[in-house]
Amino acid sequence: MTRVAAVDCGTNSIRLLVADADPATGELVELDRRMTIVRLGQGVDRTGRLAPEALQRTFAACREYAGIIKEHGAERLRFVATSASRDAENRDEFVRGVLDILGVEPEVISGDREAEFSFTGATKELAGRDHLAKPYLVVDIGGGSTEFVVGDDHVRAARSVDIGCVRMTERHLVRDGAVTDPPSEEQIAAMRADIDAALDLAEETVPLREARTLVGLAGSVTTVSAIAQELPEYDSAAIHHSRVSRAKVREITDWLLRSTHAERAAVPSMHPGRVDVIGAGALVLLSIMERIGAEEVVVSEHDILDGIAWSVA
Repeated sequence: MTRVAAVDCGTNSIRLLVADADPATGELVELDRRMTIVRLGQGVDRTGRLAPEALQRTFAACREYAGIIKEHGAERLRFVATSASRDAENRDEFVRGVLDILGVEPEVISGDREAEFSFTGATKELAGRDHLAKPYLVVDIGGGSTEFVVGDDHVRAARSVDIGCVRMTERHLVRDGAVTDPPSEEQIAAMRADIDAALDLAEETVPLREARTLVGLAGSVTTVSAIAQELPEYDSAAIHHSRVSRAKVREITDWLLRSTHAERAAVPSMHPGRVDVIGAGALVLLSIMERIGAEEVVVSEHDILDGIAWSVA
């Protein structure tokens, strides 16, 4: 066993996994997994820069994670940064801050590399489940981008497109500096058209419709599952490998896009940082399911973070 730490810093959240990994057996024993909403991508789509307050929130989370990594005595650490820090003009400021706090330089990876990590994390433990037909389509709906990966035991094709839940919210659902509550039909239609155009782009290189099992990752998908199950609180064990039908995803998406901030915030399994962006994230998921004709999505709590941990091990 090798004790490893993996950090995934995305547009909306930063997450930590500390685990004991045994590459010989394929076993990953989780010791600590946590997530902090930092909104690193706040305003990036509009300004092209990481906001000072977003950087400070992210650095505060890094300092907390540094203590946890030290406490567990992890031998190796890998810090991967995704969409927001890849796009920003001032990403050097972000890199310097992380290096000072954690002692490693964040790897600002490509969308394709991000997709490979997501695929490994999500599918490594699905191999023995004969009832799940291959090939898989792994969809990781992040804050700034969504990754699509098709593969059997290995990645066959991957593509990252800019339709994350934060980016879609800021682009289509914000008026006069605030999220429209609820959005108009015109706003929803414009967002759906944007998502459909991005799916066209993804299909140029990834055979989305060849997939026989859709595997959905990240907070938008797991939150939809929690709502579908009417969980009294967020429960990773109940969510992991749950299945949600397309009809149920449509019902939940319609409600989220009609509801007010207060109504969404009252959902017991809803993380406060997702209240304003979950409608957009759910619409991305629904649009994908409709595009490929998926009757259900298999929800995974294991994703890019687990893939990063395996790459360290």
